[in-house]
Amino acid sequence: MVQFFSIIDLIIAPLYLIIIYLAAKSIQQKKIVTNPSYRFFMKGLMVKVFGGIAVCFIYVYYYGGGDTLNYYNDCHVLVNLFLKSPVTAFQFLLGPDTSIWYSFDSETGWPIYFSDVHAIIVVKYTWLLCLISFKSYLGMTMLLASISYWPIWRLYQTLIKEFPKLSTELAYALLFIPSVFFWGSGLLKDTITFASVCLFASSYSILLIQRKEIAKNIFLLIVASILLVKIKPYIFFALIPGSILWFGGIQLSAVKNSLVKGLSTPFLILFSLISGYFMLSLMSVFLGDYTLENVLDKAIVTQQDLKSEIYGGSSFDIGDFDPTVQGILSKLPLAINAALFRPYLWEVNNLAMFVSGLENFILLVFSVYLLIKLRVYNLFRLMFRHRILFFTVYFSMFFAFSVGLTTSNFGSLVRYKIPAIPFFVISLFIIWTAYKDLKKEDSLRTQVEIENDELKET
Repeated sequence: MVQFFSIIDLIIAPLYLIIIYLAAKSIQQKKIVTNPSYRFFMKGLMVKVFGGIAVCFIYVYYYGGGDTLNYYNDCHVLVNLFLKSPVTAFQFLLGPDTSIWYSFDSETGWPIYFSDVHAIIVVKYTWLLCLISFKSYLGMTMLLASISYWPIWRLYQTLIKEFPKLSTELAYALLFIPSVFFWGSGLLKDTITFASVCLFASSYSILLIQRKEIAKNIFLLIVASILLVKIKPYIFFALIPGSILWFGGIQLSAVKNSLVKGLSTPFLILFSLISGYFMLSLMSVFLGDYTLENVLDKAIVTQQDLKSEIYGGSSFDIGDFDPTVQGILSKLPLAINAALFRPYLWEVNNLAMFVSGLENFILLVFSVYLLIKLRVYNLFRLMFRHRILFFTVYFSMFFAFSVGLTTSNFGSLVRYKIPAIPFFVISLFIIWTAYKDLKKEDSLRTQVEIENDELKET
C-alpha cells in the first residue's frame, strides 16, 4: 500500500517550496524593471503551488481517494520498477506492451491505470518528477504545478503584448480564478491539459501575429497538440475550429470594405467548421475512441455513466438526447449554461461548491450585463477589431458546450470546464474594453461631425 504522506514530505516539500520561492523572486526582480507585468509572476506561481498542495490534502483527508492519488500510486510503482529494472521501465514507457504487467510484483506494486491509455500517459509524463522528489507526493505535485505554470505565464505575456492596458484583468483571468488554479495545479489530467491549451494558444498567436521564432513555435504547437490528443482528445477537437477562424479573421482584416467583412463572416464560420471536420477526419488514426464516427455515441455514454454515479447530491441533468447532430444541437443553450454558470448559488451543498457557485454568479452577472450593452451587432464589430476573439469566444463556447453536454454532476463539471473559463473571461475583458474604446471613437466622431456642421453653417 502506497503511503501518500511520510517523513520524506516533511523534508522535501519545505525544501522545494523555498527553492521555488527564491527562484521566482529572482526571476521577478530581474524582469520587472523592463516588464511591469512581472509584478504578478511570483503571486501567480505561489497561488498555483499552494493550489496543488491543497489538492493533495483534500484528496487524502476529505475524499479519501481519487484520480490524483491513483496517479501518484502508479508513478510510485513506475519509480520502483525503474530502480529494480531500468530497461523494463523504459520498455513500459515507450510502448503498450501488456507482457510487462508480469514485471510488477509486491516489491514494486501494481499500476491502477495500466490498461487506461489516456490515464497511464499522465503517469508516463510525470513519473520522473516522482523520482527526483524522492517519491514525495507533495514534492512531485509542487514540481508539476511549477512546470505547468510556464505555458500559462507565456500565454499571459503573449496577450498583454496585444492588450497592454489589460495586464491586471488578464492576470486575474489566467492566474487567479480559484477553481482554475485549484483544479489546474494538482497531479491530474486537468493540470497538463490546461497548460497544453495555453501553450497551443500562445505558440499559435506568436506564429500568426508576431511571426517570429517560427521553428520553435511550430515545435511547441506540435508538443501541445500531442499532449492533448494523448490525454483528452476532445479538447483538441475544440481548438481546431477556433484556430481556423482566428487565421481567417486575420486574413479578412486586410479587407477594407466593412460590408464585405460582414457578409464574409458566415462563410468564414462555415469554412472553419468544414476545414475542422476534414482535419479531424485525417487525424482519426491518432484519436482512437474520439474519432468523428464515435464521438456522438461517446457523448451519450459519458453522460449516462456520470449520471449513474453518486456525488453526494451534486448531480444535475440537462435531459436525454439522441446521438445525432440535431439531438445534440437541441441541448446547445442548456449545455453552455451548465458549463459556464452552474452550479448556481442555491445548488451548492459544500464549501468547495460555494466558491465555484460564487465564481459562476459573478461570471453570469458580467456576461448578462455585456450582452445587454453590446447586443449581437456590436459583438461582431468588436470581433473584427480584435481577431483573437474569433479564437477565445469560439473555443470557450464550443468547449463549454462539449463539457456541459457530457457531464451530469457538479463535482466533475468544476474540473472538466477549467480550460474554457479563463478563455471566456479573457473574451469578456477584451470585449468590454474594446466596446468602451468603440464608444469613445463614436462619440469623438459625432463631436467632429457636429463641429463640421457648425463650421458649414457659419
